Amino acid sequence: MEFWNDVATDRSWDVLISLRKEADFILIGGWACYLLTKTIKSKDIDIIVDYDTLKKLKMKYPLKKTPFLRKYEMKMDEISIDIYVPFYSKFAIPVEEIPKNTLSVEGFTLPVPELLLLLKQQAELERGHSVRGQKDRVDILNILIHGNVNFEKYNELAKSFRLEGYKKRLREIVSGAQKEFSYLGISDLRKAKLIRIELLEKLK
Repeated sequence: MEFWNDVATDRSWDVLISLRKEADFILIGGWACYLLTKTIKSKDIDIIVDYDTLKKLKMKYPLKKTPFLRKYEMKMDEISIDIYVPFYSKFAIPVEEIPKNTLSVEGFTLPVPELLLLLKQQAELERGHSVRGQKDRVDILNILIHGNVNFEKYNELAKSFRLEGYKKRLREIVSGAQKEFSYLGISDLRKAKLIRIELLEKLK
């Protein structure tokens, strides 16, 4: 199952490939989850850039500044791109700290799984019961199952950024997951139960 139709995700992926040739960035959001897990594709693009790259993009594309959300927005081939920058954009983890914890996957720079998980949790808390909130929960479960998360490192990062409450919410997501499993192609109830038990044990 996919959240978005193939036309939208394929176009978004093509835009992402084109953007990589033009600018250096850290990829976050749904596409970062996809590259980490190879499971659920995305539609929108979310990136972190430094101010030199932001200036470069401004010279080529119309950028919209959205002060309320502390981000910039642009479009390529009708695909939305949200752009976040250090010392301006507000994440649960300061944007300027994210480049210190990254890895490279297929030529893209991503946050390490534990950091990406925390960022996804922030999005889920903000978007709640919306469709995008549901997608966030799918991504969170996906990272937990396929993202090779180091739970000790997750705990350390959560503690260092005063996000200890995120672990409790993570347990709630795992405990309540039903439809999320089906989106990940896990339709066998027994298998889903065993995965849930294993994850909850790791999240003690």
